[in-house]
Amino acid sequence: MTAERKVIQEQMRRVLLKDYLVQESARAGFGGLDITRTPMGTRVTLICERPGILIGHRGELIKRLTEDIHARFQLDNPQIEVQEERAPSLNAQLMSEKLASTLERGWHFRRAGHSTVRRIMEAGARGCQVILSGKLTGERHRTERFKAGTIKYCGEAVHLWIDKGFYQARLKPGAIGVNVWIMRPTAKLPDEIVVKGVADRPKPIPVELPPVEEVPAVPLGPELEAPDVP
Repeated sequence: MTAERKVIQEQMRRVLLKDYLVQESARAGFGGLDITRTPMGTRVTLICERPGILIGHRGELIKRLTEDIHARFQLDNPQIEVQEERAPSLNAQLMSEKLASTLERGWHFRRAGHSTVRRIMEAGARGCQVILSGKLTGERHRTERFKAGTIKYCGEAVHLWIDKGFYQARLKPGAIGVNVWIMRPTAKLPDEIVVKGVADRPKPIPVELPPVEEVPAVPLGPELEAPDVP
């Protein structure tokens, strides 16, 4: 088997594994996935909003999930680690799932989109963009964007500071794609310049000068006195 075919099969396995874990952890709030190969096996890190639902009583559910992953995807000694998402409003995957659930409950897409953007910006994000695509109001496909703050579309800032999430809302007219982009609060953009103000400048060090001695006045002689002007 060639190296290219191995890479393609590995990426396909990761995509299928992510889809499977999204379905299994839907009730717990799937927030992200990280797959790392170690000498001891394959470590799968799941980020969830409610990890207790995924772990189960005494870890029974997580053990069953580990066995299913090993049987379905033939991973070498899979080890699942569950982490809790401390800031769910800043997780793009979680917010896309919540927005999709809101649309499935019957909310109007404009109201749901603006509400999601407002919630993300109130959590402290520097920027947010929500893209809804599908049959939103009629039979024709359309795309709507809701944006606030600063969003980058290319360059290094996208890879470092932009968090992306995608989910599908299944409605009667058809599926609606939900894309959420969030710029993290700690983002430092390369085009931002900080100018130090007067308060930030270092204060000058005071220099003590020696005291000036007073010179006594010398009286003028008669030959140096100014003549009387008539």
